[in-house]
Amino acid sequence: MLNLSNKKIVIPAIPAVLLAMISVQGGASIAKHLFPVLGASGTASLRIGFAALILLAVSRTNLLKVTKKQWLYCLAYGTCLGAMNLVFYFAIKRIPLGLGVTLEFTGPLVLALLGSRKKLDLLWVLLACTGIALIAPWQNNNVDLLGAGLAIGAGALWAGYIVLGGKVAKVMKGSDAVGVGMLFASLFVIPFGIFSGDLAAVTAPLLLIGVAVALLTSAIPYTLEIGALRQLPPKTFGILMSLHPAFAALSGLLFLDEHLSVTQWVSIACVIAASVGATYFSRKVR
Repeated sequence: MLNLSNKKIVIPAIPAVLLAMISVQGGASIAKHLFPVLGASGTASLRIGFAALILLAVSRTNLLKVTKKQWLYCLAYGTCLGAMNLVFYFAIKRIPLGLGVTLEFTGPLVLALLGSRKKLDLLWVLLACTGIALIAPWQNNNVDLLGAGLAIGAGALWAGYIVLGGKVAKVMKGSDAVGVGMLFASLFVIPFGIFSGDLAAVTAPLLLIGVAVALLTSAIPYTLEIGALRQLPPKTFGILMSLHPAFAALSGLLFLDEHLSVTQWVSIACVIAASVGATYFSRKVR
């Protein structure tokens, strides 16, 4: 649900989630174009900094009413969020966007599988492992080992972000938690942009692009996803989110001219299938 000029525009749930994914991956493609000028840390600083300002302005969070417990929860949540984005940007600086998102997505997938003990889960583990094995640079297949490792590290941080997000949501309103969490994320990331010297290259046009990236990767998708979550069961939402690697690969192809091999596309398909299966057959959490 979007609110423009005090008029509510209701977008059906499934199109909203698909639009959110297109927005996120399109924003990531734009961000990657900034890497040659601002580097990964400078680009992440602009994205996270502007996202914090936008989300705090939209949520209208009263920071004076945030309790000590809420500050501490948001500190952990926001630091994990900031580290996740920074590490991921360093990853996709070295490897294609589609492969980066696929490897990163193993974090939430492993987290989902840890919560279940069904024999069928072995199939999803096998599919996920097959996908990773197909990407892994066993031979000289032009996959950067450090970039792949960073993407997996970002995935581990993503899993931590999910766990911490669930905890912080229990102690404060969701929109406030995201806004304050993003504030801490910016306090974590921006020093990297400053001390690396990357932000010294910022110009007025680059600032505008930074705002666009923040809108596409944070404000717009968060708004669309919140509206969709009101209409969709969590399981259905999770299955739809499993399509992120495919959208990332297509975005990389269309906007970055990043061509993947047949093996790499099969790898992405394996990870998506594992995520969809693990989500669909997961036990209902009470």
